[in-house]
Parts: sequence; C-alpha cells; structure tokens
Amino acid sequence: MSRQATVSRKTSETEIEVTIDLDCAPGSAKAQEISVSTGIGFLDHMYTALAKHSGMSLTMKCKGDIWIDDHHTAEDSAIALGTAFKQALGEVRGIRRYGTGFAPLDEALSRAVIDICARPYCFTDLGMKREKIGDLSTEMLPHIFYSFAMARVRRCTSMSSEARTITTESAFKALALAIKQAIEKTGGTDVPSTKGVL
Repeated sequence: MSRQATVSRKTSETEIEVTIDLDCAPGSAKAQEISVSTGIGFLDHMYTALAKHSGMSLTMKCKGDIWIDDHHTAEDSAIALGTAFKQALGEVRGIRRYGTGFAPLDEALSRAVIDICARPYCFTDLGMKREKIGDLSTEMLPHIFYSFAMARVRRCTSMSSEARTITTESAFKALALAIKQAIEKTGGTDVPSTKGVL
C-alpha cells in the first residue's frame, strides 16, 4: 500500500503545496526526491535534512508574506507537512508507532522522541541564544516542531543545548531518525495499541 499524500494549504498569508512519499529510504525500490522552496533558505535546508534522514521524498513549494516576517511561512509550512504526513500514514496499522533519534553533529547532540498517536503534546528545548539563523528567527524553531506535531506526529520531544546552526540541524536530524523508526513497517496489520485504536 502506497504511503503518499499531496496537501494544498491556502490562506491570506501563505500558499503551500506539499507532496510526500514515506517509503523512499535507501534500499527501497523508490528513489528519494527532495525539493523544498519556502522563501527562507535556512528553513529549506532544515526541511531537506528532515526528509533526507527520515527516508521520505518531499516536494514543498511555499509562497508566504515573508516581507512581513517569517512566522506565517514557518507555521503554515509545518502544518501542511504534518497534514500530509498524517494523510500518507493513513490508517495506522503495522507500524512501530514509537521512535527515538539521537543525532550528534560536531559539538551538538540532539534527542527526539515521538509517539504516533492521537493525544497532542509537544515539548522542545533548544536553549536558544541567538535571534536568527539565516533569515529564520530562532523563536520559530519550537513553533515549527509544535505545528508539525499538532498536525499529526503528536508526541514530539526534541532537546539540545544551544540554538546555533549546528544544533538546529542536529535537532531536525534527530526528529528525522525518530520518524523513520516510528513509521517503519513491522510486517503485521495490527494497530500498535492495547486499545485497538490510535
């Protein structure tokens, strides 16, 4: 069964189209394709890292009111990505459900833990010490994780020491590794819960 989705999101502030395929990890029969254009270079770089290390193909085109600030583009792109992720997963059967990722990158180490379920929660601690990375406000980083989590992943914990470029990259890569583990197919058809539903 194909785990793909395309989502369009249009508001007075942004216009976004996202297409994802969850099953393009190395060794799969599908070539991974990644093309991200949000108008914010560093955000493009982070979404590209997220896709690359989670094994998904991702195409994202976003036109937002970045002449005002980066908030609407950051938030709405994460919502659209989370919504596409939810649709691509479909009925949650035969996956691991839980995922953990540790990503060391130079002097940074980030941890991400996710639970694909229907109880919203997100905690992010990046210890931000600078205002911006490229054209992306560092205050948007926890908001991106939160918006993505509320759209689908639900339980997402990402922790690191300090918000520099290298630490932020480490956090996105840790989340990618956690996603890759959580959505891995087990070969079964059961819902991974004693309740029988997620």
